[in-house]
Amino acid sequence: MKSIPVTPPSDNRIAQLIDANLDRAREGLRVMEDWCRFGLKRSDFSIQIKDWRQQLGVHHHNIYRKERLTSIDPAMGISHPLQTVRSTPEDVFIANSSRVQEALRVIEEFTRKTDPNLCEIASKIRYETYEIEIKVLKSTEGVNKRETLKYCSVYLITSNRRDIEEVVLHALKAGVKIVQYREKFLNDNEKISQAKCLASLCKKFNSLFIVNDRIDIALAVDADGIHLGQEDMPTKIARQLLGAEKIIGRSTHCLEDIKNAEGEGCDYIGIGPIFPSETKKQLNPIGIDNLKKGLSETILPAFAIGGINKSNITKLNQINNLRIAVSNAIINSNDPFSTTEELIKFLICN
Repeated sequence: MKSIPVTPPSDNRIAQLIDANLDRAREGLRVMEDWCRFGLKRSDFSIQIKDWRQQLGVHHHNIYRKERLTSIDPAMGISHPLQTVRSTPEDVFIANSSRVQEALRVIEEFTRKTDPNLCEIASKIRYETYEIEIKVLKSTEGVNKRETLKYCSVYLITSNRRDIEEVVLHALKAGVKIVQYREKFLNDNEKISQAKCLASLCKKFNSLFIVNDRIDIALAVDADGIHLGQEDMPTKIARQLLGAEKIIGRSTHCLEDIKNAEGEGCDYIGIGPIFPSETKKQLNPIGIDNLKKGLSETILPAFAIGGINKSNITKLNQINNLRIAVSNAIINSNDPFSTTEELIKFLICN
């Protein structure tokens, strides 16, 4: 951009206005930058926002600063009741993003003739903040999903059953915080319809909804993520299709699988089968010792899976911070609510 000399505004009120809005924009950018840095751990976002803040700082000339009259500003100290209802970091981020965009628009309008360099920069940054706002909100959504994942103890995996919605509802009422939709018999239209219903149920209970294997269905129903087997598509491709905000889980059967899942950027793993399993009859159980070894070798949330039920879960009582993934134990139970409650209670007391 060619540098054009700044013409001091003939009206000092315009200089005051530009100064105030440069302050407002830079302050808002700092709030956005710090949330990206400390809240989201997204250095790419924070570096970009810092650059915008510094660009505005370079153009915050003394001809604007010297007209500052803070002590007699009639609006100083004025607040609005809505400022007190920002209950989440997302609310704070959105409020400050809007503040920046509004301030930059004011700067554009009042600098077109006198400071075209600042006008051009303000316009460019304003449009770029619209884009980063969407990216940050999606990233925040991903952080919230992963935070929920940390506290999931019983992971319910569905199977073909006529009243599956009712069973899942009972499990959610009993405390399940993550449900995986696994359906091998319905056609795609039926799967999408059923998955939408289950996704809606999970949302009402602030629980995660994951789709097994089918990324197209996960996207169609806006699921929270996808679960992949060892022979399913690479994690990198799944991430490109789903976006950074979605959860990706992977089935693992040995230490090599676990390390691969970690290195690929999976958000959680299933380890198993622990016991003989009706849904994975082709796989030999890895046993409790290998489960312990696998859990000790990973930093990811890890769910023991395979043949776990009320009768044999006590065999796992020596494992600290145990998480389990179950299907038949709840899906085929005569009382899904009570069965779910018992499993959760065991894990809490273990």
